[in-house]
Amino acid sequence: MEHAVAGAGDRRRPPDRSSADLTTPDVYLATAQMRATLRVQQEALHAARESLREAGFVELLPPLIGPVTDPGIRGSKQVDVRYYGHDYRLMTSAILYKQVALHAFPKIFLVAPNVRLEPLDTAYTGRHLAEFVQLDVEFASTRYADALTLLEDLLVDIVEHVKRSCTQELADLGRELRVPQRPFAREIHADVVARLQRIGRSQEGSAEIRWDEEEALSREAGEPFFICEYPKGSRGFYDREDPARPGVLLDFDLVLPGGHGEVASGGEREYEYARLVTRMRETGEDPAKYGWYLDAARRGIRASCGFGLGIERLTRYLVGADAVWKVRAFPKIPGMLLP
Repeated sequence: MEHAVAGAGDRRRPPDRSSADLTTPDVYLATAQMRATLRVQQEALHAARESLREAGFVELLPPLIGPVTDPGIRGSKQVDVRYYGHDYRLMTSAILYKQVALHAFPKIFLVAPNVRLEPLDTAYTGRHLAEFVQLDVEFASTRYADALTLLEDLLVDIVEHVKRSCTQELADLGRELRVPQRPFAREIHADVVARLQRIGRSQEGSAEIRWDEEEALSREAGEPFFICEYPKGSRGFYDREDPARPGVLLDFDLVLPGGHGEVASGGEREYEYARLVTRMRETGEDPAKYGWYLDAARRGIRASCGFGLGIERLTRYLVGADAVWKVRAFPKIPGMLLP
């Protein structure tokens, strides 16, 4: 049977700490369901790599620690580590490193692990992990519309490959996977907020779409769709403000249908030194913490666009699971001490 997805307002209870399928990974990893899920995940990663390589992208190894990491992490906390007597951070996102990596190649991608101490209440959403992997993509001299097209093509390539190569696994999981139809709808953030407010949903116009509201939008959608052009102040300093429309960011989220919610975020990047310093200060960040990055910007970072695609969230969608912890071999659920 395909897993049920919790309805809007019906928070899924996190698994019990004593549950055998979490505290004894040797047991749940031996199940047919987990083996099928992990094979689908393997083929999804294979398809993503092939799709990007054919488009001219070069894979780089991701950083795991650094003096700074992505500050725009929506309520999560960073993990500090001591590195030869200095304070470093585990990566919450490699966004800053992706921009600088374009000095090597104009098109790059990373399969990057991340650690975020998510708020405890996110354990109930079925879509948050403290440890997860992103497919991080960045390419130079592009506009955010180019990233939308690339992401559309990438998702379609992945789904088509999984349908061809995982026929038995999908059958075992009871999942009927349908190839998305291009082009995906592109909705403006302000229009989405107005629509939510008209139906009585609590959503501020100056903020990211709340998880409950996003799930409701996802549940009523028949195809993946983009939410574009978030307001300045709702995202990190690295998302580029539209020079022609102050207060509007040239960014987006990709939302999957069926209640699976957001799977990827991206946009154009700020890359000019003065604008980066201004945006950092506007978002409450201390530019002094970003010395190496701002030094690179002063010397010249390439204009670019990119996105991060969550592998566990993608896998959840591909197999029809009701929670991301069910698609990872050794999941780390916020607030739970697990192997």
